[in-house]
Amino acid sequence: MGDEKTTFRDVKAELLRRITAQLWAPGALVPGEVDLATEFGVARATVNRAMRELTEEGLLERRRKAGTRVRPSPLRAARFEIPLVRAEIEAGGRAYGYRLIGRAVMAAPGWLAARLSLAPGTRVVHLTCLHSADGAPYQFEDRWISLAALPGAGAEGFETIGPNEWLIRAVPFSEVEISFLATAAAGEVAAALGYGEGEPVFTAERTTWWQGQAITHVRLSFARGHRMTTRY
Repeated sequence: MGDEKTTFRDVKAELLRRITAQLWAPGALVPGEVDLATEFGVARATVNRAMRELTEEGLLERRRKAGTRVRPSPLRAARFEIPLVRAEIEAGGRAYGYRLIGRAVMAAPGWLAARLSLAPGTRVVHLTCLHSADGAPYQFEDRWISLAALPGAGAEGFETIGPNEWLIRAVPFSEVEISFLATAAAGEVAAALGYGEGEPVFTAERTTWWQGQAITHVRLSFARGHRMTTRY
């Protein structure tokens, strides 16, 4: 670390390593933001964001004027499995189907470049596809893959293999961010899943990174009646 490319995710990953390896024991006071910023050669705000996320995830405890400590017992948090959609469908005894709807290679649009911290002009693959169960629509996938992280995605047609299956074979991930929301059905999503325009759709957004570099961002829209279960 210590160069201009060091991100808060790099700092977070190193802090997490120190916690899990017990280089910082449970209950131990960790160095302050100024000291860590100097060590990593980054702005204090970068360290602050990394520590804030670890605090939100229940691994650190921050108290005003008392410093930051490693939690003796990490807070319990809900965990979501991220299964392959093929495995999810076949586990229910149904036949899996896949259809590529659209594929394009382009410069990342502004909102995506900001979301993934991509340099201006970074090329991405944009894919839309439909997954089905026993012939019925199950999940509409709207995915973006950074060619800076995975140049091989530019040569893959994705006609016969879904992006998630391909990505699992191509690269691991070290960090994932997931959001769940209700969206209004429109355009391709409504047509593919059989919703009326404006009808609410259960949607999941997921962004993954590998060692601080953004790999992919996807929005998954589900057919009516979909249920997601969490455990802790």
